[in-house]
Amino acid sequence: MTQQSQWQKHFVHAGNGGADQLEAALLKSAQVIKSVFEQVDKPYSGMDPLELKAKIEAINMQGGDALDKVIEETGELIGLNSIIVQHPHCIAHLHTQPLMPSLAAEVFISVLNQSMDSWDQASAATYVEQRMVDWLCELYNFGEHSDGVFTAGGTQSNQMGLIIARDWIADTLSGHNIQQDGLPDYGRKLRIICSQKSHFTVQKTAALMGLGMRAVVCVESRANGTMITEKLEETIDALKADGLIPFVVVGTAGTTDHGAIDDLNAIADIAAKNAMWFHVDAAYGGALIMSSEKARLAGLERADSLTVDFHKLYWQPISCGGFLLKNKANFKYLLHHADYLNREEDTLPNLVDKTMATTKRFDALKLLMTMQNIGPDVMGEMYDHLLQQTRDVAAMVDANENYELLSEPNLSTVLFRFNNGKLADVDAMNKKLRLQALVQGVAVLGETTVNGQTSLKFTLLNPCLTLNHFEELLDNLTKLADSLA
Repeated sequence: MTQQSQWQKHFVHAGNGGADQLEAALLKSAQVIKSVFEQVDKPYSGMDPLELKAKIEAINMQGGDALDKVIEETGELIGLNSIIVQHPHCIAHLHTQPLMPSLAAEVFISVLNQSMDSWDQASAATYVEQRMVDWLCELYNFGEHSDGVFTAGGTQSNQMGLIIARDWIADTLSGHNIQQDGLPDYGRKLRIICSQKSHFTVQKTAALMGLGMRAVVCVESRANGTMITEKLEETIDALKADGLIPFVVVGTAGTTDHGAIDDLNAIADIAAKNAMWFHVDAAYGGALIMSSEKARLAGLERADSLTVDFHKLYWQPISCGGFLLKNKANFKYLLHHADYLNREEDTLPNLVDKTMATTKRFDALKLLMTMQNIGPDVMGEMYDHLLQQTRDVAAMVDANENYELLSEPNLSTVLFRFNNGKLADVDAMNKKLRLQALVQGVAVLGETTVNGQTSLKFTLLNPCLTLNHFEELLDNLTKLADSLA
């Protein structure tokens, strides 16, 4: 047997029998992951973090292990000691369990390995992504001149919105081309406006764009996490009076902690009045468009750019995000032609023309197969259920003498803390409670700060849970807190 023939077993091949070993590997992987889920009884195994680190560092990486053995050991060490997002008590982050059709899609995505930058690397895939973008533009009522692209998630989408807004304002004010000439002389005067509760990627992007974090001006928020739009107008006026240039305002449809949805119509009015770009970060709340409460997103359709995350409440595997533009002509601010990839004379579509990334995954297939199998109506019903269940869980927490509800819920997060009236340091106890619940495998909880107080957080994402799961969770947390105290 030649060396080349030995290599063949490591790849999938076209033709009869070329995928036999793939079939065997996928079957073995399915059997092992099935066994993992059958054994799981905690959201985390409880293995000491340092022990887990040592075991992973001891993995053989010199080759020679049979693939079946590698798959089995992966299940035993990695699978069983992962954070199990499907467990009822894994309820910390916007980190959801994926839907079945999206998992099936992942097999196609990985094996076909289409690179979504040029048509000659992603023939059918290019048209699938455009089909899903067109559907999203219609879903969000973005108009006939809109377009979009799939991204790695909310961070990348927010970056695209702010970068395009920056280049747009320079072009609009003075015909300056930032792509060619860098920041204009007045670059230090440019200001981004968002709320105190906006996602941290606004500041991060300002730094990456060369504007600096101090270019971000945060408007005061209400106790429920929404932007005070009257303060927005005052802020814009004050910045202009100081000779500065506020050029973009970021509205949020679903803040990370509160799930708060800003008054998007009011922000759109103010942005239009001041000739500013309006970007909406709907990474968390964008899926509300499928629910019976979609009217809460009123004004979102007036945005110049929009961030949506499908690996949140569209229940897709990580990573899967989207970015939409009201006027597709503004993708010109990202366009760059390369002779080997997307030539100017090309007539077939190359998605790299409207992305920050070059190589990216065929993630649109996950959303397509999900809509084919489940559809937006059923997903909207699941979302409606979560919204109501969140209110019910908040009421349950509020009625429990051991806990303090810190804010009324907006979407699917519950902000609360353990406070039985006997603690010398409530903040310290809640920090300790979250960490010990995690490492002991009792629960995976979120932790944040609400009005200066350490808060625990439930993020409800699993529509299959019942209130009994939450009653059990609160009981377990109370027992753990009593033992820690």
